[in-house]
Amino acid sequence: MVGTRAKNGWVVWLTFAIGLLLSVSPLPQFMEILRPLWLALLLAFWALALPHKIGMTTAWVLGLAEDVLYGTLLGQNALILTLITFLVLSLQQRMRMFPMWQQCLVILVIFGLAQLVQLWLSALTGNRQPTLALVLPALVSALLWPWVNYGLRGLRRRLRIN
Repeated sequence: MVGTRAKNGWVVWLTFAIGLLLSVSPLPQFMEILRPLWLALLLAFWALALPHKIGMTTAWVLGLAEDVLYGTLLGQNALILTLITFLVLSLQQRMRMFPMWQQCLVILVIFGLAQLVQLWLSALTGNRQPTLALVLPALVSALLWPWVNYGLRGLRRRLRIN
């Protein structure tokens, strides 16, 4: 029964492409500070769901693509996404056992640390943000985690993504 299970790995890459599009889609100016970290959310989910396929190399490639889309210093977002993936993969066994509210807290801490590293990198390159409002996307992303998790888990079950 080797050929009975569908792989559907292209769906994972399609969700990453949608995440990249959501990351650069225009928002009103007052909502720009609250933009969720879409690509980081998707990467965290797929790293938890498919740790044997989605790893730090995938994060690095997606981060380079995000650097090109944002026009930032090449490697800045790649470093951030790789850090997020490393932390998610190192906590993967624990996070799978946590209830959803604890997963949200872990995601908040991981994304908050990543945003602080981004603030530090921005300060090093001379593009310093005046406040710690850069951490707000981590909070919005942690609040969106249950919906992203349930939606993608249902998609994974329906399409039997391995």
